[in-house]
Amino acid sequence: MHRADPTITDPPAAPPVTDRPADVSFWQALLFWLKLGFISFGGPAGQIAIMHQELVECRRWISERRFLHALNYCMVLPGPEAQQLATYIGWLMHRTRGGIVAGALFVLPSLLILIALSWVYIAFGKVPLVAGLFYGIKPAVTAIVLHAAHRIGGRALKNRTLWIIAALAFVAIFALKLPFPAIVAAAALIGYVGGRISPSTFRAGGGHGPGSKSYGPALIDDDTPTPAHARFRWAGLIRVALVGGLLWALPMALLTAGFGWAHAYTQMGWFFTKAALLTFGGAYAVLPYVYQGAVSHYGWLTPAQMIDGLALGETTPGPLIMVVAFVGFVGGYVQAHFGADLAFVAGAFAATLVTWFTFLPSFVFILAGGPLIESTHDDLKFTAPLTAITAAVVGVIVNLALFFGYHVLWPAGFEGRFDWISALIALAAAIALFRFKRNVIHVIAACAVTGLLLQLAR
Repeated sequence: MHRADPTITDPPAAPPVTDRPADVSFWQALLFWLKLGFISFGGPAGQIAIMHQELVECRRWISERRFLHALNYCMVLPGPEAQQLATYIGWLMHRTRGGIVAGALFVLPSLLILIALSWVYIAFGKVPLVAGLFYGIKPAVTAIVLHAAHRIGGRALKNRTLWIIAALAFVAIFALKLPFPAIVAAAALIGYVGGRISPSTFRAGGGHGPGSKSYGPALIDDDTPTPAHARFRWAGLIRVALVGGLLWALPMALLTAGFGWAHAYTQMGWFFTKAALLTFGGAYAVLPYVYQGAVSHYGWLTPAQMIDGLALGETTPGPLIMVVAFVGFVGGYVQAHFGADLAFVAGAFAATLVTWFTFLPSFVFILAGGPLIESTHDDLKFTAPLTAITAAVVGVIVNLALFFGYHVLWPAGFEGRFDWISALIALAAAIALFRFKRNVIHVIAACAVTGLLLQLAR
């Protein structure tokens, strides 16, 4: 056996960091949140990892324990947890305006990029170059959604009961065509009752434990007192609830008065408000509800367009749920509510509209609930209803993967031909994701190039 040379010693460990970071001004923080909005790729896991590296490890604006405490709360809420986490930390550092700026800048770059890409897609989608790219991307999206179901299922389905809930949810949406909200409500009821009968069965949440690692003193450290603005007051809770309600009701009233309740814009506002309150389990969980409403019920876009929109959402920064901006843009652009010459304006207005109604609840949840969470630094746990909902979400996402696969592999329906080239691309994407753990953006890029080369070879 080779013996180590006793004259060779390991380099001395770096001395622990003992100095406290300098105070961060509102404008310094604003520049960071703007930067984060442009680099927040990789879905919730990647976005949270970026924030942890930047805010906990490098800048030390917040300690590990306080960061995970905030994340636990955001994981329990409906809505995009990474955007809510940015809002929470911004609020904790610089009051309400800090939270609003952090949350808004997490979304704004993605909205602007998606409006531009959606316009290119809808205006030039039939150009051979663009069509070739999307021919390769669509099979990749099918594999990505299936991989999401596997990833969430591996975390959520910890026992036989939760597997049964997932299977029942799949049957409910695939065979019985039950609406997604009904499935969520039924799962929550099962979890509530089951949690009382057998608490251990529904204790399989995906929460984060307490942080024990320290990167040195932080601006908001473990023992830093809760700032005055973050202390719970009934008056503050009521004020946030009233302002949030007004910010929702006023646009809805204007849309109803200006266009009528049945108009697409008004229905988009109402539909995406409901979607925002049903996003337990992340963006993939609400996508089935979005396609049920936007594709099947309202007809704002086609199944193929929905797949393409998800691909664009995967390749842009910001929360994946920003695919709603694509849905809004396509629905507004195609119907040209402001006239044929202003189709782009109609699409951009719809994209902005659905983004407003999708993300407004997230700000209300953080600004209203943050002081309650700051009143204790104990760990938050997933409730039994949420555990059951997450299990049901797995079955629903599997159905979504089948839905996408059907429209990709049999573009003309089962009576048409089977697209074996798309099947091979989907298989390759699945192998890259499951076997080689490749990054989603890399997989989409490789499949897009493959589709383009096939288009050029024809």
